[in-house]
Amino acid sequence: MSNRIVIIGGVATGPKAASRARRRDPNAEITIIEKGNLLSYAGCGMPYFIVGDVKNCDELMCTPAGVVRNSTFFQNVKDIKAYTKTLAQAIDREKKEVKVIDLLSNESRTIPYDKLVIATGSTHFRPPIEGSELNRIYTLGHPDEAIAIQQCANLEDVKSVAVFGGGLIGMEVTEAFVRLGLEVTVVEMIDRLLPKLLDAEISAYLAKYLRSQGIKLRLSEKAIKLEGDENNNVRKVITDKSEISADMIVTAIGVRPNVELAKNAGLKIGETGAIWVDEYLRTSDPDIYAGGDCVENTHLVTGKKVYVPLGSTANKHGRIIGDNVTGGSEKFNGVLGTTIFKILDYTVGCTGLTERYARELGYNVVTCIAPGSDVAHYYPESALILIKLVVNKDNGKILGAQMIGPGDIDKRLDVVATTMTYGGTVRELANTDLGYAPPYSSAIDMVAHAANIIRNKIDGIAKSITPMEVKAKMDAGEDFILLDVRTPAELIKNKIDDPRVKYIPLGALRSRANELPKDKEIIAFCAISLRGYEAQTILDGLGFTNVKFMDGGLAAWTY
Repeated sequence: MSNRIVIIGGVATGPKAASRARRRDPNAEITIIEKGNLLSYAGCGMPYFIVGDVKNCDELMCTPAGVVRNSTFFQNVKDIKAYTKTLAQAIDREKKEVKVIDLLSNESRTIPYDKLVIATGSTHFRPPIEGSELNRIYTLGHPDEAIAIQQCANLEDVKSVAVFGGGLIGMEVTEAFVRLGLEVTVVEMIDRLLPKLLDAEISAYLAKYLRSQGIKLRLSEKAIKLEGDENNNVRKVITDKSEISADMIVTAIGVRPNVELAKNAGLKIGETGAIWVDEYLRTSDPDIYAGGDCVENTHLVTGKKVYVPLGSTANKHGRIIGDNVTGGSEKFNGVLGTTIFKILDYTVGCTGLTERYARELGYNVVTCIAPGSDVAHYYPESALILIKLVVNKDNGKILGAQMIGPGDIDKRLDVVATTMTYGGTVRELANTDLGYAPPYSSAIDMVAHAANIIRNKIDGIAKSITPMEVKAKMDAGEDFILLDVRTPAELIKNKIDDPRVKYIPLGALRSRANELPKDKEIIAFCAISLRGYEAQTILDGLGFTNVKFMDGGLAAWTY
């Protein structure tokens, strides 16, 4: 008798598991049940369809050869039965059957299984705000919604859009709307963008850039009411602090795992609210597997359970489940939550823990902010990147990283994520044999440079203070010296306007050090604080005892 594999969910994990299972077992009877009308679509590509980079929404459902992955494709190419517009209503674990209903004919039937896969994904959360029944209010969880958003964004009377949520999806749709020429306002309840992914100083750096591009940010604001016109089209957002004109709204405040089917079947739900699975992606029933946005994962740094819904993880889950429902024993060890996105000319990425979360967990944390060029500084196409590393001071292990800027950060982020996956330290990161040529990196790549800054801090050689801490000292009226060691030509371009600033170029510091009081705290800085660090070591050698440099220099100064 052939192995009967039934998969509930036909977007990412489900089709991947089905395809992998078919390659391993050519005789298995494989069935996909999908409540929607589409199969195996690339949801992460939807913002790029809205803006027009992807010309046709069908491209999000095509193979690289241009064939649409529909029911006919799965039947003819893979010998997999795929039923769309079919809802899985209940799982009978004792009989090993799934009760389904055809949403078009309203006919019910049962499908028997030997191995069952739950890949029910997640649902975008839409808050119950007064006026939410108005027209032109969307979430972005399905290609049909992407088509509706694109059509609405191109209407003649749509000039402005409000994006609820400053997270990943919010940022991606913000880029799309700006490029379409709309006025965009981002409304975020927390006091910073991407609050779960970025620390305050990196988030502030992103916010400064977005404001420079004409994007309005309403941070620490909560939408409480929506108002419309005589045609019931939304026109205004009322928050707890202000009013915002908006001809269209996209809600992007997060997703919730779809667990009701599993819960009703008596399967274990984890501490995060998503389905519990073991390292083989088995649920509490050994014949039922689950993966993708409906399950929780183990964090590779902390060992704790986390809910991190990402398309990359969903596809990894599918491959492993496809192995294991056909006799394999493949493990999924966990996630770092590695995330990257593009917004206009900037790229933003992160992996692992933020500094804030690492400190909450009790780690002895040391960090750095390292700005620099993504290629050799003299190469004509160089661009700035800013790297923050979060490290366990006790053993040098990397806990997390955040990167931002117009330069090339994707390969640096992947290098750090790889190092973290294998429990690496900053020493190992700094000494990794990376490729070098001037069009691709500096001789010591920026990611290695950041690691070396951390090593100097751990060794007690480098003593720093963050830009946020400097600003707080200013606001508190503290008496200290802010030592600018840049060249006179650099002062013309930009400077910190404060009476505590003293200008001494680095080349003159040794001869003019007597101009500095030894009884005051001195904080040195330059453009990126390489010279600020050198100034700290020079003054240390001259007997000054309270000298630091400002992490990241003016490149990281967002005030």
